[in-house]
Amino acid sequence: MEYRSKKGWLYLLPAVLFLGVFMVYPLIDVFIYSMEEGFNFASQTYSGVGLYNFSYVLHDPYFLQALKNTFILVIITVPLSTGLALLISLALSSIRKLKDLFQTLFFLPYVTNTLAVGLVFMILFKKTPYSDGLVNLLLGLFGMTPVDFIDGPYWAKMFVLCFYTVWIVMPFKILILTSALASVNETYYNAARVDGTSQLRMFTRITLPMISPSIFYLIITGFIGAFKAYSDAVALFGVNLNNAQMNTIVGYVYDMLYGNSGGYPSYASAAAIILFSIVLTITCINLLVSKKHVHYV
Repeated sequence: MEYRSKKGWLYLLPAVLFLGVFMVYPLIDVFIYSMEEGFNFASQTYSGVGLYNFSYVLHDPYFLQALKNTFILVIITVPLSTGLALLISLALSSIRKLKDLFQTLFFLPYVTNTLAVGLVFMILFKKTPYSDGLVNLLLGLFGMTPVDFIDGPYWAKMFVLCFYTVWIVMPFKILILTSALASVNETYYNAARVDGTSQLRMFTRITLPMISPSIFYLIITGFIGAFKAYSDAVALFGVNLNNAQMNTIVGYVYDMLYGNSGGYPSYASAAAIILFSIVLTITCINLLVSKKHVHYV
């Protein structure tokens, strides 16, 4: 038994070393940086140890704007994309003909380059001196005035960012939920039909509980992915996200390290720790909720 245990640890050693070097050590290093006050990037020296970096970040208007944008993005896109993906997956599961074709079409955005899709969205929504953009042309058919969704009001830019994010993440969710629906045992539905159970009741009492682990997985990964959003905003609004008021927490961390205000790894580390704490808290809450509402067969 002891020999098998040692052999098992030997097999796990490469993975443990990989996680230690590329995950555990960076996390510890970031935490140390976040506590070093007055860090000088050139001389690699600091004046003290404390919580000043966290206080600075939490009072920085750019960080507060990034925090607001990130939370709006999370609150809107995670439930919306998951709900739409569930509806589309149910529709795909109920058809026989052309099912594979529709699955391929819905999955195409997932394998398309993020920046390329962002460029297409920018062309569709951007208002220029020569064109109002395709979306504004469509709105004009209903008598609505043109709106600059890229350089215009805040609500318009946030709408485009949420729309774009939902478009990007939904294909993966459709794939997962379609697979989950296909794995539900047909015997449960047959028994329910014999009892005269309605379609709605079968969905709430059979389908949802059976695919709840997949939904829970998508919600958890959706929250994490939305909190990590950065490339989506860059694809739509360019690299100067602070001027566009569309920065995210990850974008703020990047700016503190490499942007115009870069060279402040302590502030960037503090912001990263705050982001880590938020994601960890929400994940723990989801895990507690899942104990009641997620059913594993």
